Amino acid sequence: MRFIPTKFHAPLDYIVGAVLIAGPWIFQYSDDGAATAVSIVLGIGLIAYSLVTNYELGVWKIAPMAVHNLIDIVAGALLAVSPWLFGFADRGTNFWLPFVVIGVAAVFLGLTTKQEGGYSYSKSTPSRA
Repeated sequence: MRFIPTKFHAPLDYIVGAVLIAGPWIFQYSDDGAATAVSIVLGIGLIAYSLVTNYELGVWKIAPMAVHNLIDIVAGALLAVSPWLFGFADRGTNFWLPFVVIGVAAVFLGLTTKQEGGYSYSKSTPSRA
């Protein structure tokens, strides 16, 4: 069941993208190259595909929301398993927990966000006939 409106999903994309990019320093795993690379690359990727999504905060509105949601699911799953896939899970909780929490949240949002946008953040002025 898809119940999350895109008007809530859209700002989260940019916030989470920024958190992923800054994550190595926020969560103190910047001394691990794999963890840092995964976090930064997926953060940049999230912001990039958000910019081209056809929703409220998309700039170029090329990709349909259904594609965005699918990428969220795949990228979230990759993010959640990346500590074990790339071998940094044994370095401590701060090395795997942010990846799992953000990854599971991304999968959840991808599965539950509506497939169509439609909300406008700007106030529209009534047109005069």
